Parts: sequence; C-alpha cells; structure tokens
Amino acid sequence: MGLARGATSGHGPFLISRYGPEAALPFGVCGELPTGHDRASVKKGRGMRALVTGGAGFVGRHLCRALLDEQWDVVCLDPIVPLSGGLEPHAWPLFDPTDYRQFRFVKADCRAYFVDAAREHFDYVFHLAAIVGGRLMIEYDPLAVAEDLAIDAAYWRWAKAAKPSKSVVFSSSAAYPIALQREGSFRLLRESDVDLDAPSFGMPDMTYGWAKLTGEYLARLAFERHGLRSVVYRPFSGYGEDQASSYPFIAIANRILELEAPVVTVWGSGRQMRDFIHVDDCVRCVLSTMDRVDDGSAVNVSSGTLTSFIDLARLLLARVGKRATVRSQSDMPEGVFARGGDTRLQRELGFEPSIALTEGVDRVVAALLRTPMAA
Repeated sequence: MGLARGATSGHGPFLISRYGPEAALPFGVCGELPTGHDRASVKKGRGMRALVTGGAGFVGRHLCRALLDEQWDVVCLDPIVPLSGGLEPHAWPLFDPTDYRQFRFVKADCRAYFVDAAREHFDYVFHLAAIVGGRLMIEYDPLAVAEDLAIDAAYWRWAKAAKPSKSVVFSSSAAYPIALQREGSFRLLRESDVDLDAPSFGMPDMTYGWAKLTGEYLARLAFERHGLRSVVYRPFSGYGEDQASSYPFIAIANRILELEAPVVTVWGSGRQMRDFIHVDDCVRCVLSTMDRVDDGSAVNVSSGTLTSFIDLARLLLARVGKRATVRSQSDMPEGVFARGGDTRLQRELGFEPSIALTEGVDRVVAALLRTPMAA
C-alpha cells in the first residue's frame, strides 16, 4: 500500500502514507482509497452507491441527506419499527428524500433483505440497524435489545458474500467498561479502553453494550479472515432537531417548553453526565474520516465535554428565558455516572466538532417551537 512505519504516539505506531508525513495516521489506519475511486469522486460521491441500514432513524436520516447532497445513489433500508424513531420517508421532518431521484427506500427488516439481496453490490454500507429504544428499553427489556446480536451476525454473513467495498459500522459508547464511568473514578474514554486482545476486559453497559462489543469483534474478524474493509464508530450522546422525544435531550426540552409549574424534572439524580454531540457533527465526523481506517478499528464520535442533565436543563431554561427548579426523579433510571469520549484520535484523523452545545440547544428549541417531535 506504499506505507512505511514512522513514529509512535499514545495511540501506538503510526503509518506514514505515500501522500506525505502530513497524512500520518494511527496504526491500522490507511491513507489509500477504495479501489477504482479517486479522491475527488469519493468526496463528491459521483458513481458511488450506498446502503444505509436503519436509514429512516434519527442518525440515518441525516446521513442519507448528506450522501444525497453529495450525489450518492442511496438505498435506505428500514422496517419502521414503532418507538424506534424510524419514520416513513414522506414524514422526515427536515427534508423529503423522495425529491432526490437517486434515493430508494426499502421497507424491510435488514435480515430479510440480506437474504433477498444476497449478492447486491454497494460501494459503501453504513450499518446503523439496531434495537435501541432509549434507557428504559436498555434497562427494562434487555432481551429485546439482545436481538442486535442477530442483526450484526446477519450483516457480516451477507457482507462476506456481497463484498461491499467498505463497511461503516455504528457501535456505541455503551461498549466501554462501566468501571471507567463511575462516580469518583471516571475519565474521558479512549478507543484503546476496549482491547479485544486482552485476556479480560471490563463489563460493557448491559446487553446493548455487549451486542455492540460483539459487533466490533465481528468487524475485526471479517477483516482478518476475509479481507472485508471496515471502520467502526462509537457515537456518544447524539442529539438534534428531529430526534424522537423518547430520548432525554428532546424530552427535557419539551418539558421546559410546555412548562406551567415552576419545576422541571430530569431522570435519576440528574447529576449523571453525558457527552452531547450534534447529529450534524456526528455525520461530518463519519464522512470525513471513514476512508482513514480499514481494519475494523473503532473511532469515537464525541465532543470531549461532559454535561450533567441538571446543567442541560438549566441551559435550556436560560436559552428560552424561563425560570424553574430542576428536580431529580430517583425512581427513573440514570445509567452510568459519566460517559464522555476522548477526542485525540478524532483530531488526528482531521475532525473536530463545530457546533457548540449552546448553538445546538438553540437549534433544537427553534425546531420544537415550529414542529413538536412525536415519540
């Protein structure tokens, strides 16, 4: 691949690409481009064909739009399961994908599609399909969430036969050891905190974390055993204008906008902290770095800043000009105490978030005032 070993860093050995030392990348990262496509065509999407599984969900819709705007041919695959956040294309809040002639929607469970389209070729597959459903489902219906194991197993069996040029796989920050996210012993989580080669590793966050961790392992096996190129992303707490109200950011915003009594509630103690990153930054991170990793290694999608739910509620109150007491709900789940993502690898790959939390809050509030989001 025209690569030579160079210096080392906290992320391990570097590879220096043939494009020069300014393109130095962490080990396992490749400066080469997919066979048959030059750098300009990848950027503009001319002649590129993508499958987006779970494409009618929150992140999937934004990803589809970005690809369509860059002239990709996009197949959006989604069964539109109730409470998943998936929406029929005509109901997408921010744009109508059917306005793009290169958009095709397939309403089906991805596992059935993988059987029906066993050999269909795509340049890129963006694999987002998963059962999530928010904190309530993760904690109270863990066996339903475990279905994600079957979804990822079906994907990699299909990929082995269909051989997409590149798989862009969405894992989760839930794959990180919860021991690193406890009160009194938390820190920003580094990609290397998940070490699949270690004789033992920390417990991830319930069945959702286990499923995502297993999916990452399958990506690595697919590369090592079958040469299937992929990159794995671990998104932290994404939010945005068209997110379903079953997710905490939008739920809290709605409570504040509808506030009548001088009290707004947040789940758990409210002191638990998350790393909020706007969905537009999430998509930009993926599209700007996905060609820099080929071996199934993981990359955080994070801002590196922790914000408690109490502070989020206070920020929302301040931005809409309201006053209220923020009260916790100890009978509701709160998850881990602190989950934030280290951003060093993202910066080395050329990405930094551009949407500050205050700007993101203003955008969400403006959108909710126009059109309140349904669950």
